[in-house]
Amino acid sequence: ARDTVEIRSSVEGIIDKVLVRRGDMVRKGQVLVMLESGTERAAVELARSKATMEGPMRASESRLDFALKKEQRTAELFKQNFVAAGALDEARTQRELAESELREARENRKIAELELQRNEEVLKLRSIRSPFDGVVVERYMSPGEFATSNVKDPVLKIAEVNPLHVEVVLPASHFGKIHRGARASVRPEAPGGRFTATVTAVDSIIDAASGTFGVRLELPNPGLRIPAGAKCKLTFGGR
Repeated sequence: ARDTVEIRSSVEGIIDKVLVRRGDMVRKGQVLVMLESGTERAAVELARSKATMEGPMRASESRLDFALKKEQRTAELFKQNFVAAGALDEARTQRELAESELREARENRKIAELELQRNEEVLKLRSIRSPFDGVVVERYMSPGEFATSNVKDPVLKIAEVNPLHVEVVLPASHFGKIHRGARASVRPEAPGGRFTATVTAVDSIIDAASGTFGVRLELPNPGLRIPAGAKCKLTFGGR
């Protein structure tokens, strides 16, 4: 397999649903496991309600609009000597207070939006998703069990099997003859047939004990016809 990972929860919680079984194909980003999340969902709804409240913002805007108009009227009356300077100062102060209230309402709205975003991220942690396209190799836990981030307690094991990696050990006499990008014919023991793979890595060190070095090839596996782990024979350069 190109990659094999044991899936664990990043947070602690009771497993609510395991949505896949052994042998199921999964897609990158697909939800595999859901933890109980009633509290987190309620927190999201509360935060969304606060973030979408229009009342405080509209009330502050109305007060500011009223204060601006009052200040303008008072300024005109002051020019005509109909009101004292104290009345104009009072109108200006009311306008400044209204502006301050509107700023506070906007800041509170922004904070509420950030709280909503935070709670949505917390809720996402209650769902475990697949990191890549692959197949479920093993299912270790079931609904009702307690999931943790402990390395000893995986929930699932999945493998990425398209493309596959072909690992080859060659004698030292072939060193320098195999290069990245070279193509080879692969004949797996199952399901049979010939397939073309491409060299992606060549070891730079020869094992002194065995007199060999390793080569890795990448083998496309659309439809997952070839099982990971199958033994195979390889032919370079048509030999």
